[in-house]
Amino acid sequence: MLTTSALERFVNKKNIRAAKVVLDMAQRGIREYDAKRMLARYLPEYLNDFSYNGNLALVGPDTDLEDLVSSNPWLKTSRLVVKPDQLFGKRGKHGLVLLDSDWDKAKKYLKENMGSEVVVGGITGRLSHFLIESFIPHEEEFYVAISSDYDGDNIFFSTKGGVSVEENWDKVVPLHIDILAGIEDIDIKSRLPESLGEKRTVVENFIRALWQFYKEMGFTYLEINPFTFYSGAIVPLDMVAKLDDAEEYWQRKRWLDLAFPEPFGRSLSKEEFFIKDLDSKTGASLKLTILNPEGRVWTMVAGGGASVIYADTICDLGFAKEMANYGEYSGDPNTEETYYYTRTILDLMTRHKNPSGKVLLIGGAIANFTDVAKTFKGVTMALEEYKGKLQETDVKIYVRRGGPNYEQGLRLMRDLGRKLGVPIEVHGPETHMTRIVPLALEGASQ
Repeated sequence: MLTTSALERFVNKKNIRAAKVVLDMAQRGIREYDAKRMLARYLPEYLNDFSYNGNLALVGPDTDLEDLVSSNPWLKTSRLVVKPDQLFGKRGKHGLVLLDSDWDKAKKYLKENMGSEVVVGGITGRLSHFLIESFIPHEEEFYVAISSDYDGDNIFFSTKGGVSVEENWDKVVPLHIDILAGIEDIDIKSRLPESLGEKRTVVENFIRALWQFYKEMGFTYLEINPFTFYSGAIVPLDMVAKLDDAEEYWQRKRWLDLAFPEPFGRSLSKEEFFIKDLDSKTGASLKLTILNPEGRVWTMVAGGGASVIYADTICDLGFAKEMANYGEYSGDPNTEETYYYTRTILDLMTRHKNPSGKVLLIGGAIANFTDVAKTFKGVTMALEEYKGKLQETDVKIYVRRGGPNYEQGLRLMRDLGRKLGVPIEVHGPETHMTRIVPLALEGASQ
């Protein structure tokens, strides 16, 4: 498995930024354990002869190995593979994969490696979760991946899978499915290499079913590298998968107890955990990632798309190193939720002073249904509470917002500026959405 997927390495670089704006807002990586578990359970709905048994076990810091083997008796009767399952690749290259093992050696490996610190791709982290699965002896390795872009879905297939897929990228077969079309309109079989022989029809049917699985289950990216044939059936050996977390409500019955783990080497701060917990209890969307606690430029952006655009604009103006946080509040959060979200950001940004002062950007597009006045009431409550600290930290606030009751909301902010003695520059929908960014940062750079 690759740290960055083989497909992502070969994406046209001109499209990388646009793709990230569209796709990164909602896509979240999941464990290989969950991806394979979903594949074993649901792909048979689209492919009758898919017989992958999904013998999988996930081991975490609190897993009782005796209980695990009691509920998974195949662990004692099968040859095993054990590898970290924490959203990073090249595990074999780093000597972290145990192959063709028995249960006793697997237990020893887990005890020796659980909690150990490793460096992967320049990132240091501790190993906390491992996947155990049946060892599949094989000679052939194939590659398949599905991703999405503005125009639809892209499928990539190669007979040269595994670690050799990149050096043989010229042998990858690309297929494109237009956004308003279906896979039934694509002649897949004629595009597949003749060297597949009798496997050609099997691979065609697998690709068609995999795309249906991808679409129905809410994936945004899916890579099986490699898969092989064992006893005439297709078996996935390594998988990378990302889901659209905006699908969580609709997919709750199918996703079951699926978890979205944090990226390797990153643990949530107390404040990030608080916002994540708040987000889990509301129908609104509240997200917060702290990038640089001592940064000068802080944002409170309404909307996932807007948050990406604001972050992009800050970076384009050369202030990437000064960007303190990334996140969003959207989906019509109530006054109390907005208050807690704002208070968390104000608490973080007023802990450290900066000789040039600090900037808070309260921005967003024109809301469709979020009540701007209601959310701004929560914002003003938090700002009033932090009046003294905002003055001490020399914070300047720039606001741009539009939507239902925006006039009332902006009036609240203007009145508050006079009351607090804190500079608050307020703009409505007549001002371009990100115009407040250069206004604020040009002032901050003087």
